[in-house]
Amino acid sequence: MLISTAQLLQQARQAHYAVGAFNVYSLEGVRAVVSAAEKAHSPAILQLLPKAVDLGGRALIACCLEAAREAVVPMSVHLDHCSSETTITKALTADISSIMADGSHLPFERKIGFSRRMAALATSKRKTVEAELGRLSGTEDGITVAERKACLTDPDQAATFVENTGVHALAVCIGNVHGNYHSPPQLDFDHLAAIADRVSIPLVLHGTSGLPDDMIIQAVALGGYLNSMSTLSCEQPASPLAGCICWSRRNLNWWIACKLKLMP
Repeated sequence: MLISTAQLLQQARQAHYAVGAFNVYSLEGVRAVVSAAEKAHSPAILQLLPKAVDLGGRALIACCLEAAREAVVPMSVHLDHCSSETTITKALTADISSIMADGSHLPFERKIGFSRRMAALATSKRKTVEAELGRLSGTEDGITVAERKACLTDPDQAATFVENTGVHALAVCIGNVHGNYHSPPQLDFDHLAAIADRVSIPLVLHGTSGLPDDMIIQAVALGGYLNSMSTLSCEQPASPLAGCICWSRRNLNWWIACKLKLMP
């Protein structure tokens, strides 16, 4: 059942649960996410990174949209971490459900300007817009941010940012990282609560693939209504399957199902 990302987030806020967003790169990944979501009777989001959209184009987006449409649970399709207006426009033209306008690398005022423009563009097509404030360390879609360049989301800046951009969801940094955690995760939940107190839109937590279950549950309780997961769903070699070219659909399905159990 294909519905808008805005509807998914609205339902999650009303019922106090989170929606899992899983990065996919191929039909096998798409099928694994849909199958796990249906077995868990849980909504989910099929998430595409810019490189996947650049390579797969409209055909890959259409594949995801059709899979979501045929699913028996609510689903949407989302463009993740995109700083290219060209790619965002391409995805919106292909009728993707929502986009993440990623200006996290820009100075604050330019970040506001970029996010506002992309929000206006997406809203004109009745699509949902996510933006990020603060900056996560780690690697996503081939782009690496050093730990020294990471910064937590400022709660007061978050309120100003949301008010001046018109975005519909805000990705925050509270110590979460993209990719693998090389030491035990240290999330600042007081910081998350402070942000949630100052903004009225759903909050998004990236880098949740490697978080322990109790941290995900606590983040959801404090207002994290969308959890973005990539590292273990990106169909690349991972330590539990060393020597494999990719996760089999069954293993990927199992991992996604485990994560979805933490969302409602």
